[in-house]
Amino acid sequence: MKKILFTLFIISGFGLNAQIKDYDWKNMSREKRKEVINNLSPDERKALLTQFRNNMVVDMLDVAPQDKAEFTAMYNEYLDNQKKIKSQFDSNFDPEKLTEEEAKVKLQQSFDMGQKLFDNRKKYAEKMQTVIPCQKVLKLFNSEAMMRDKMNEKKSHDGKNNSRPKQSP
Repeated sequence: MKKILFTLFIISGFGLNAQIKDYDWKNMSREKRKEVINNLSPDERKALLTQFRNNMVVDMLDVAPQDKAEFTAMYNEYLDNQKKIKSQFDSNFDPEKLTEEEAKVKLQQSFDMGQKLFDNRKKYAEKMQTVIPCQKVLKLFNSEAMMRDKMNEKKSHDGKNNSRPKQSP
């Protein structure tokens, strides 16, 4: 039974990849791209966005063709670990409503999470250097910071961030 499910999963994965790659994204109009993306299932949309992100990073860093698969797997693993670490911290609270003791605990939790994120980043920086040069790892981390800043800037300009700012370490 497990073998059948695994086989179906693999086949559906290939089908999803084939469906996503059938489109000429670069020559497609903005409206058509939106339409296609909106018609995708959430899993297909997530896979597509992951593929776009990976392609963008690989192109930006000019990763050698023979290293693309290894680097992409490592980069996705790094991002997954970062996401897991961040998910351990509940940032959905109002600091004004916390007691002094609760605030101390939250503050310590934010420091602990920041340290875990830093340690994970350092670990993967070392791993990535086995595939790409140190300069490209540095470029990757700098581009992450720039993208994060642009996203935060866009949120504040769109007016979607009218509530209190999200807590982060």
